[in-house]
Amino acid sequence: MNRLFKLQFLGPLALFAATLSAELAVRALEYAPSSEILWFINLKLFGIFQRSDAYLSYFVGVDGFQLFGLALPIFVLACLGLAAKSRPLFTIATHLSAAYAVFLVASWQVGMPTLRQASLETIAVPSGGLFVMATILGTCMLSFAITHLLYFRAVHQEIGALVRRLRGSSRIVHELD
Repeated sequence: MNRLFKLQFLGPLALFAATLSAELAVRALEYAPSSEILWFINLKLFGIFQRSDAYLSYFVGVDGFQLFGLALPIFVLACLGLAAKSRPLFTIATHLSAAYAVFLVASWQVGMPTLRQASLETIAVPSGGLFVMATILGTCMLSFAITHLLYFRAVHQEIGALVRRLRGSSRIVHELD
């Protein structure tokens, strides 16, 4: 199997792992609400999922919907695509993971406060949530790009085969004349 074909799995896998980790952090916080480390993990590292959950709760009021309704089905599609070596399943999984990653970024940006003044003060380094978001977005976009690259390769091969057939048939026609 082509390495690029397997690399498409990276985006849905990273999305599922991050969503699962965020959901586990929320569940752990329910059992230990006084844990400072769990609050840090939940608010700083996985804050992006809280904002997107707030937007999704307007449409779907199910706890854990980001994991069970979005990330898990995308991951299952990618697993099926990998097991069956099916391009269409991988295409659907990578496109959905890229769309979900863009939704996460959009929901994260909408909730950010804006500051409209210039300052010569030092700027704080962004929290860990930015790195989680960048990892998710980067891997999903990489999978998305690889999917398109593989389709362009397949189309190129099919067009090349068609051109060779047409050239071969035109030679036969010229030889008959």
